[in-house]
Amino acid sequence: MLMVEDTTSTQQIVAEIGRKEMEALVCNIMDRRSDFCEMSGDVRVQGNSSTIFIASSAPVDMLPENSSWSIRPYARKGDARAMKHVRNFTVKMTTGRQHLPHCTQNHTVPAVLFSLGGYSGNHFHAFSDVLIPLYLTSRQFNGEVQFLVTSKSLWWIEKFRILLQELSRYPIIDIDREEGIHCFSSAIIGLKCHKELDIDPSKSPYSMKDFREFLRSSYSLKRATAIKVRDGTDTKKPRLLIIARKKTRSFTNDGKIAEMARSLGYEVIVAEPNGTEISRFAELVNSCDVLMGVHGAGLTNIVFLPENAVLIQVVPLGGLEWVARYDFGLPAVDMKIRYIEYQIKEEESSLIEKYPHEHAVLRDPHSITKLGWLELKAVYLDKQNVKLDLNRFRNTLLQALQLLH
Repeated sequence: MLMVEDTTSTQQIVAEIGRKEMEALVCNIMDRRSDFCEMSGDVRVQGNSSTIFIASSAPVDMLPENSSWSIRPYARKGDARAMKHVRNFTVKMTTGRQHLPHCTQNHTVPAVLFSLGGYSGNHFHAFSDVLIPLYLTSRQFNGEVQFLVTSKSLWWIEKFRILLQELSRYPIIDIDREEGIHCFSSAIIGLKCHKELDIDPSKSPYSMKDFREFLRSSYSLKRATAIKVRDGTDTKKPRLLIIARKKTRSFTNDGKIAEMARSLGYEVIVAEPNGTEISRFAELVNSCDVLMGVHGAGLTNIVFLPENAVLIQVVPLGGLEWVARYDFGLPAVDMKIRYIEYQIKEEESSLIEKYPHEHAVLRDPHSITKLGWLELKAVYLDKQNVKLDLNRFRNTLLQALQLLH
């Protein structure tokens, strides 16, 4: 039986072919973020044809009329632009082993098949679409699991090698290049996913606390909790990390921001994440108590902050408050990170130098954003820098200090 599961019930969507078949193949196609199939029995993966065969013991006349299903194993199924770069796999139930392709390699551990297509090259999406879902899906196996990757990216695998090796003790198989038939007694096709940069513990035995402890263990991060400031008694200053950006949404006065922060009692570091070196930047973030930056992928590094640290998210012009809260504000709370949102004013945006005062970009951002994500991105994300009003932002830094008391 192919089953479809949601958070409240399990619904039968094809004819029953026996209890054994029901247990052998269960697919969740109702989840908003991802489709995935869990199967057990005789599972055979033919990589170069993107087909997964599962043997059925039911008579052929009891199989449903359509006994094959398609799945794209990437956790952002509602985004057509992302999914067009994700290879489609066919799950095919077959009666009788004589109709199955012959095994060329037998595995003694389960398989998890997932894609590195979509937006996975972006740091935020690497965590939200792949790493957190992969943790959710594979942690139960305690390393005894074989990863099958489609749209394999060597630099991505090297970048996150430490985490991948903690989740699986076996070399990753580039399934797209495999001409043979890999056989398993169980497999999961696709990844479980709950929401952006987050885990819903009501749907899983795991939580974001578990995932962050996994990160700390994997990268040998020392700090579990942020500094607690005590007025007049501490000689150690709280550390503020200002996330720098070069191309867009950069602070044009980060030197003056740092100078002001030091005058308020912070030790200040200004740094830009290295695209491929995770370990050192994770250590740097973990050593800090406050992280601030303009909305963007660099804020994903809050996953390495100690608990009770503070995130200051600077939200640029463009009606971006909703995406800022959804991507980082809400996840921060579930990570036990204090959250402050600073929405810039028009005079703090570089857009005032590009558009006249009465232009819709400044006066009516909704008229731009309603045109779609690409239009919003082109104007407000790709062409905007920020020059903070130091007098106005000073209170935000003081608020962060207060939260550390």
